[in-house]
Amino acid sequence: MNGTDRRITAETVTSIRRWQRAVLLAQFLSVLACSAGAAEPSKTQPPAHPSIPASTISSNLALENREIRAQLMPRQYTTLAAEIGAKVKRLPVREGGKFRSGESLVTLDCSLQQAQLSKARAALYATEQTWNANKRLNEMNSVGKVELQISEAEVTKAQAEVAFNEAIIAKCVIAAPFPGRIAEQKVREQQYVQPGQALLEVLDDSMLELEFIVPSGWLAWLRPGYNFQVKIDETGRSYPARIQRIGARVDPVSQSVKLSAVIDGKFPELIAGMSGRVTLAPPENHK
Repeated sequence: MNGTDRRITAETVTSIRRWQRAVLLAQFLSVLACSAGAAEPSKTQPPAHPSIPASTISSNLALENREIRAQLMPRQYTTLAAEIGAKVKRLPVREGGKFRSGESLVTLDCSLQQAQLSKARAALYATEQTWNANKRLNEMNSVGKVELQISEAEVTKAQAEVAFNEAIIAKCVIAAPFPGRIAEQKVREQQYVQPGQALLEVLDDSMLELEFIVPSGWLAWLRPGYNFQVKIDETGRSYPARIQRIGARVDPVSQSVKLSAVIDGKFPELIAGMSGRVTLAPPENHK
């Protein structure tokens, strides 16, 4: 290799090294720019806040608007069931119909049970005759004391049998426990039902109640007797109401409490199951 070739090789190596340094410098500046760009928004971006539960947001909005959803509930309601196995003989009040307290709602065919009662009464009569005869014989010392006691026990046993069958006969007619209406008829006439089978759902709609939930903070000004308005969705009208009872405990998770209220007055268009918006206005000193 001559001197000229050595100079060319040295210059080539120097150029390559300069090019490598330029590339490394460009990469370093690029990294600095990216780092500055990523750090700059973090200075202006506000710190992230933890997510707020939807239930808390909902409660705050409700508290601000003083509007709560409520549902109309009957004062009393229950399900009437058969206590004996028998065929349904008669259903005098149809679904939706009104009835009085003590009125017959279901009559069962108890001809078999009635025959058993007649048999028990006949057995009672026979044991009473035997006991009376033994009592007369005992006065003449013509019967043993044990025999007299056994005849007396037979009378007691027959009386219990009669009482048992009379109790069964009493279950053949199901009377209304309170005045109200038939909400649902679960059986039909001539259908055989088993003991414990549901027959009718009944409710007392003479006084409709409202059930709703409010923030527990409202207990500072809510009291039984507090008057307010409720707008029923189905009728589109507002009705007067007053708080009747306050729940026995506060839910610590949702910080809410259950209230029961009653509609003030008689409004035939209102029925159980309707719902609407309760508008509560706090006193001036609590606003």
